Amino acid sequence: MSSSCTGLSRVLVAVATALVSAASSCPQAWGPPGVQYGQSGRSMTLCCPGVTAGVPVSWFRDGETRLLQGPDSGLGHELVLALADSTDEGTYICRTLDGALGGMVTLQLGYPPARPVVSCRAADYENFSCTWSPSQVSGLPTRYLTSYRKKTVPGADGQRVSPSTGPWPCPQDPPGATRCVVHGAEFWSQYRINVTEVNPLGASTRLLDVSLQSILRPDPPQGLRVESVPGYPRRLRASWMYPASWPRQPHFLLKFRLQYRPVQHPAWSMVEPAGLEEVITDAVAGLPHAVRVSARDFLDAGTWSAWSPEAWGTPSTGPGLCPYPAWIILVRSCLPSGPLPKEIPAGGKPYTQPKENPQMDSPAPPRPSLLPDPRPLDHRDPLEQMAVLASLGIFSCLGLAAGALALGLWLRLKPDGKDGPQKPGFLAPMIPVDKLPGETKKSVC
Repeated sequence: MSSSCTGLSRVLVAVATALVSAASSCPQAWGPPGVQYGQSGRSMTLCCPGVTAGVPVSWFRDGETRLLQGPDSGLGHELVLALADSTDEGTYICRTLDGALGGMVTLQLGYPPARPVVSCRAADYENFSCTWSPSQVSGLPTRYLTSYRKKTVPGADGQRVSPSTGPWPCPQDPPGATRCVVHGAEFWSQYRINVTEVNPLGASTRLLDVSLQSILRPDPPQGLRVESVPGYPRRLRASWMYPASWPRQPHFLLKFRLQYRPVQHPAWSMVEPAGLEEVITDAVAGLPHAVRVSARDFLDAGTWSAWSPEAWGTPSTGPGLCPYPAWIILVRSCLPSGPLPKEIPAGGKPYTQPKENPQMDSPAPPRPSLLPDPRPLDHRDPLEQMAVLASLGIFSCLGLAAGALALGLWLRLKPDGKDGPQKPGFLAPMIPVDKLPGETKKSVC
């Protein structure tokens, strides 16, 4: 690391050395009093906490009368366990020569720390946070030391040293959590994050270089609402708001993408709205739809946010003007399949097909099923499909009639070469009769 963070490195090394040395001495700096820690598969030395160093004692397991080590072992107040494993964990009792209780020691085994896994994210362009998790479970009490500094541009003599580049502590919020927050960061700068995992058996450090442009990921948009559009049975209006964590500034805006689908179908359709509102024009009439939205920096910095919670809406089925062209209505009205299912403007006012009054004791209409529908989704309206098919049928009939008429005219004008005399050819009037070869002159009546 550069000389700008030499001081912090010395502090981390000193703390880690003190913690490790504490693990091998009788006074235990980790955890509650009377607990000592060791590494599985290594030799472990326990110290009797209630006697002076060098005073011979006898060692027993808690709840057992079997002597583990007598006072004549020459080890004084210490108990040595060779190649300790999980069966050696537990509480040990040490007694002096007169049988008095010298103290109790609890042994806990684990592993040294490994480099933690660190990731950082910026929910806006002014602050970012980093989270971490252990890459290996040590089974021992663990602490984390966190700091950061601003990276500088490499120069001829390496990196330039400046007090304004840090390092500074990265405060853990709340204290002891696996998360720290950096406030007031510069959007165009790069930072180096230092996360050191420390436990009674050692320390391990992870360094991570980040820039706000690459880790920017806004929070999901808020306040998503989906409403029907009266008079349009295939339209839904969706609206939302900026996330509360994103400062509204004219030079840092967000763009959005919106997904929607009928709740019975798994496939999503997606559009990219231009603002905070979008009108869906190809919804399936009569079916509830699920809608969700996500956000990203409008200059494509970072990544898309997570999807917002889904909001549901159903297209309008109430009175309104018919959204189809007049020729579709005319063709549909000529078909014998019944009246139009939607309102048709008559006399400039909406007209609704009469409905029977429901009985008071009739059960409530069933809610639409939310089970997945394996059939492919078809956004086309049945009325429009019927009108198109009817139009194709009419045009086909007209084409056949025109062809029959042309065939009849051709048969009418076709010359008959069997029963009647041959009509002169096309060029016969232009050739004199007396010059025809092989023929004598004949008088022409």
